[in-house]
Amino acid sequence: MKEKSEGKRKVEVAVISDVHLGTYGCHAKELVLYLKSIKPEVLVLNGDLIDIWQFSKRYWPASHMKVIKQITSMLGKGVKVYYITGNHDEMLRRFSGQSMGNLEIVNKVVLNLDGKKAWMFHGDVFDVTMQHSKWLSKMGGFGYEFLIVLNKAVNFISQKLGKGKLSFSKKIKNSVKGAVKYINNFEDTVADIGIENGYDYVVCGHIHQPEIRKMKTDKGEITYLNSGDWIENLTSLEYNEGKWSLYYFDKDENLKLKLEKKLRKEPENKELFESVVRELKEMHL
Repeated sequence: MKEKSEGKRKVEVAVISDVHLGTYGCHAKELVLYLKSIKPEVLVLNGDLIDIWQFSKRYWPASHMKVIKQITSMLGKGVKVYYITGNHDEMLRRFSGQSMGNLEIVNKVVLNLDGKKAWMFHGDVFDVTMQHSKWLSKMGGFGYEFLIVLNKAVNFISQKLGKGKLSFSKKIKNSVKGAVKYINNFEDTVADIGIENGYDYVVCGHIHQPEIRKMKTDKGEITYLNSGDWIENLTSLEYNEGKWSLYYFDKDENLKLKLEKKLRKEPENKELFESVVRELKEMHL
């Protein structure tokens, strides 16, 4: 009866990755609403929760702290939380194997789900750029962050003008052959290794591409899963009653409505953006 009054969805396992707290592109408010809407038995933070590469004391809004607070609240309610380290929070890898109550910091974890083995890790270990040219990856991270900030501003104006959302980085990733090839190679590599080790599921993050796909090789088959991110896709993986599914915040009309009400109460840079919109309208754009 208590569960019904809370209005939370029961989920056996929830997996989120690539939140990048501490960056302008992070959709922390949406993530807080999502975390408050579910009641998981296990929460897996599959890498890059905090973006230590781009962390700045000048930018840590209340909404980002609320994500941390919500996770600690879940810990206090008995939720088992695995913090899997990623490349943007790699400083935490020195604490791998440490546990504090229900929180465990790991580089990878294998969960037994209804008799099937799920191998979970961030995925940067298979990134050649990360292994040999870390400075190049960091430069790419800063460029990606700038693109996301620009995208946010353009989308705010676009919506005010009654037009739809755009995603610069998605268009680039989907159109550049090298990016598509990299994603395909990543998925093939982790699937091959998962099959060789006898796992039923391989669960990653890192490439910001939400996916659930069965993959076959001469050696067997495996279900490849990627939890996406909370920069562009706003997605998570959920496991319940023997099945995996992808959750998309943008398809959750109930939470989107809650977010709209919240944003109306707490506008961000409202005056500046409205001024830009007025100027564009005056120019008949």
